[in-house]
Amino acid sequence: MLVVLNGERTEIVARNLAALLSEKDFAHTHVAIAVNQRVVPRAAWPVTALNSGDQIEIITPRQGG
Repeated sequence: MLVVLNGERTEIVARNLAALLSEKDFAHTHVAIAVNQRVVPRAAWPVTALNSGDQIEIITPRQGG
């Protein structure tokens, strides 16, 4: 299915957020995720279904000052 991932149109096979993280090699990274501009709690990732056209932002924390 086609989604917008971090601003880029991307073809994915994952059907939920947990599977998407694994597919895109984010599985062992600390991240925050928003789908269609709504932050999704980590506990909901395995049950949050993805749909064609969804806008997904995966944000990794960075240290700075």
